Amino acid sequence: MRSTRAGRLTTLLTAMVAVSVSFLFPHDVCAETPDPVAGSIELGARGGSVTGGPARPASFEERAGAFEFSARAGLASDYIYRGTTLSSHKPAAGAAFEAAFEKFYVGATVASVVLPTQPTAELTFSSGLRPKLGSIDFDLGWTYFAYPGELQGSNTEYWETVIRGDTKIGELFHIAGGFAYSPNVSNTGAWSRYAAFGVGVEMPRDALPKNITATVTGGAGYSWFGNQKAEFGGLPLPAYLNWNLGVTFGSGNARFDLRYYDTNLTKENCFVYTGDPRAKPGGNIDPTTNPDGLVSRWCGATFVAKLWFALN
Repeated sequence: MRSTRAGRLTTLLTAMVAVSVSFLFPHDVCAETPDPVAGSIELGARGGSVTGGPARPASFEERAGAFEFSARAGLASDYIYRGTTLSSHKPAAGAAFEAAFEKFYVGATVASVVLPTQPTAELTFSSGLRPKLGSIDFDLGWTYFAYPGELQGSNTEYWETVIRGDTKIGELFHIAGGFAYSPNVSNTGAWSRYAAFGVGVEMPRDALPKNITATVTGGAGYSWFGNQKAEFGGLPLPAYLNWNLGVTFGSGNARFDLRYYDTNLTKENCFVYTGDPRAKPGGNIDPTTNPDGLVSRWCGATFVAKLWFALN
């Protein structure tokens, strides 16, 4: 069963990459342009945790009135989303695609996941606009998360809105902040809110080998939730803090990232939050939320290596 799912996912990823190259870029390869997410501050973007962020085109001001197409694909030693693993601490693959006209965009990502409902993959579909106010670049977006092939009777699909702002201070320092909201996260009946902030420092070019860039970035976010459906207990999911710190190296269209992730969730609350099917007994018993005292490792400290490529 698992080998069949893996084969389907590999075929899906290969097909999507082939489509993006052969149909979006059928003739000459586009000239290399500045990559606005080469060392972007990670604030908890689903799918982007594997592909290095959204497949954003170059500056809209530089190409006003033109349609832009972008694509990227990547591999990661783990798929971490807001501090918790979505791949059971196993390697993950993903691809991201985007079409934009001036400030408006639509996009999609596909990523391999290992979740309790056993979906074939995670698909996201997004749209929004990216206006600029003064020196701040905003991203006002809407994203739908789909999980095809889930176990019969399972449905964890949901949507989320997000606002993000990025700005540079001087030549090397940049900051970002964001807020996300879903009225029914993972179809649990609970609303979710997520606030995050991050900083980044670009390493001076004269301190690095020729044609190599490096950006050190770090960020932290806080998640809190409303009450779940009565069938799930009617209680809120555990609120928690997550953080990350790492460095992104770039050369041409390739990016390599090394990053540390962690949360303040206890192993018992990690099980309550994730529903880890491999959780084990031995933790503190909570008669209401965790009567068996099950513990999970899906939310602890993790080091992740990630490699991705721009396909345009």
